[in-house]
Amino acid sequence: AIDEYKPLDATTNPSLILAAAQMPAYQELVDDAVAYGKKLGGSEEEQIKNACDKLFVLFGAEILKRIPGRVSTEVDARLSFDKEGMIQRARRLIDLYKEAGIGKDRILIKLSSTWEGIQAGKVLEAEYGIHCNMTLLFSFAQAVACAEAGVTLISPFVGRILDWYVANGDKKTYEPSEDPGVKSVTKIYNYYKKFGYKTIVMGASFRNTGEIKALTGCDYLTISPKLLAELSKEYVKLTPTLSVKEAQACELEKIHLDEKAFRWHHNEDQMAVEKLSEGIRKFAADAIKLERMLK
Repeated sequence: AIDEYKPLDATTNPSLILAAAQMPAYQELVDDAVAYGKKLGGSEEEQIKNACDKLFVLFGAEILKRIPGRVSTEVDARLSFDKEGMIQRARRLIDLYKEAGIGKDRILIKLSSTWEGIQAGKVLEAEYGIHCNMTLLFSFAQAVACAEAGVTLISPFVGRILDWYVANGDKKTYEPSEDPGVKSVTKIYNYYKKFGYKTIVMGASFRNTGEIKALTGCDYLTISPKLLAELSKEYVKLTPTLSVKEAQACELEKIHLDEKAFRWHHNEDQMAVEKLSEGIRKFAADAIKLERMLK
């Protein structure tokens, strides 16, 4: 799919790696990761952890052969509430890439957008020059905290927000411009541009091409091969719906969030609270499945 659509960047997550690791085409990478885990020794748990990290990096390295930009590699979701644990794991992944001859400028470390994850991102960026991609981002509070932390990139979700509103409300279909996920990313983009934050806004998790087209003009979008295929069959002229000029004219107040304010504002958004915790649980479950497979 990467060879066909030639994206600038690419992303991985535990669920995607788990699916790929089960494909016959990639058995060699799995074997290499297992051999690496054994070589480092230690307890069985340590060997599996090292094999997992190596597998993520091996997939990342394969992807980097096919793209000019950066690949995102995710820190274990089970560390989502452990700031120091995330920092250590991120540095470990960067070291593994370095061993493979890949510099940190081509890597984005993906962290859950919990308060601890955002603070880990702040330290990794400021002290180690490690670029971070904040994922599982559903609330405006998460976006504000990420901007204040000075991370490289955020991945605000669109489709998963829509899923929640469809499942929990009476309305089952939305026009793209009224899609709650689209509205969420639009507000975040406008806020970042109005107040001059350098953090890249990369809309993620799309359910249909309408959502993508409604966010034309966003810094980056991460799109699945299936939706890229649908878009490639359309011959319509797209005009950007998001722009820096319009963002700077919009009426948004600048806010500052310390930990207490962040937790309160995020907690006020039921959708975001539920989708963040669900996302962490699902990624953690897939990480466990991957470990069992390597074991």
